[in-house]
Parts: sequence; structure tokens; C-alpha cells
Amino acid sequence: MNQTAVATVGLYAVLNMAILFWLVVATSQIRRRYKVWIGNGGVAHLERVMRGHANAIENMPMTMLLLLITALLGTSVVALHLLGVAFTAGRALHAWHFIEEKGARWQREIGFGLSGLATIVTMTTLLGHAFRLLL
Repeated sequence: MNQTAVATVGLYAVLNMAILFWLVVATSQIRRRYKVWIGNGGVAHLERVMRGHANAIENMPMTMLLLLITALLGTSVVALHLLGVAFTAGRALHAWHFIEEKGARWQREIGFGLSGLATIVTMTTLLGHAFRLLL
């Protein structure tokens, strides 16, 4: 097992967890500001940040798992860094878009593009490893 590769994925898992924590804090601050404890209370900004948080939860865990498996199957540390940086930067831009009351469209588009591309490349890499080892 290449511990450096696994540690590389661990680094990006921690950074993505920090982004999730940023979304949690933002949600909490908006809840306190509008005194909404359950749901979104009809507050558009709260609904927005909650959707950003949900989107992060929908995407981060599986991509981190795919990255870990690719690391364990021999993907180079350089490739893992490229994928990790692209995914993490994309998720940070995407989160920033949702945390802002009226986030710039480019944040969401570039954020989605970077993280989506990194996820697709990670999936393709893992498929390549699987076919190579299973066939």
C-alpha cells in the first residue's frame, strides 16, 4: 500500500470536510439571524445555503471514496493531487456561491465544472484500474 497516496486522499478529505463545516457554520448563522430552527422558514437565503450544503453532502463522500480506492489501486500521487485540487477548488467555489445571498453565477458554473470533471476523471480512472485487474 502506498501510504503517500492514501495520505494525499486524506488531505483532500480534510479540506472537503472544512468546506462542509464552512457550510454548516453559514447555515447556523443564517438560522440565528432569522430565528429559524427547523426547515427554511421561507427565508430564501437559508434555503439557498441549505441547498448548497445538501449538494456538498451529495457529492463529496462518494468522490472521496472513489479517490481512496484509486489511490489503493495504484494511482500516482501527482494524479491524486490534480484530481483532489480540482475537486476541492470546485467544491469551495460552489459553496461560496451558495453561502452568498446572491452569489455570482461564475462561482457555481466553474465550481460545478471543476468538481464534476474531477469526479468523472476519478470514475474513469477507477474503471481503468478495475478492467486492468479483473480482465
